[in-house]
Amino acid sequence: MKKIVLASKSNDRRELFKQSGLNFEVLITNVSEEKYKENILDPVLLVKELAKAKANSAKKELIMKKSKAIIIAADTIVELNGEIIGKAKNKKEAFNILKRLRGRPHNLITGIAVTETDDPRMIIDHDKTTVEFLMLTDEELYAYISTNEWKGRAGAYSIFDRAGLFINKIIGSSSNVVGFPMHKLFEIFKNEFNINLFQMMKS
Repeated sequence: MKKIVLASKSNDRRELFKQSGLNFEVLITNVSEEKYKENILDPVLLVKELAKAKANSAKKELIMKKSKAIIIAADTIVELNGEIIGKAKNKKEAFNILKRLRGRPHNLITGIAVTETDDPRMIIDHDKTTVEFLMLTDEELYAYISTNEWKGRAGAYSIFDRAGLFINKIIGSSSNVVGFPMHKLFEIFKNEFNINLFQMMKS
């Protein structure tokens, strides 16, 4: 059976895959996200195109190595009233992002791409989860920011860690909030590749 390669540098996404029990390897690609973000304003189209680019980059590298694999790539963004909220570059940006999100429903949108090294098909999909924070005070936001969980995370928070303390409501896939809609992966493997994901898990 072919190995699974996760084309992602997200620690949260890796931990999610580990928790699921999947046997997988990690391959970090060097796709420039900024180029896509400058040219694509639609949130759903953006995450789909980024996932596709990461999957293609990983595929080229694995084909060169003559390595047979199923490649999974993803990209997640936060969207608030049609505006894409990116990753914070510093503590000030993290505070401003979280201040905007507190008490207001916002969407986490993940684009996913799945392909095989010996198959030209590229299965592309997305998932959207609505999240609502408690109405945190500025002092509480600063206390959270001091944990440094905002670094490298869409929307400047991680439900995997301490942000779970102030998330009031989730509508949709909880795994998508972490960075990957696992139920979508199960369906894609089943319907498109005729693979039972349970058979790809550690015994």
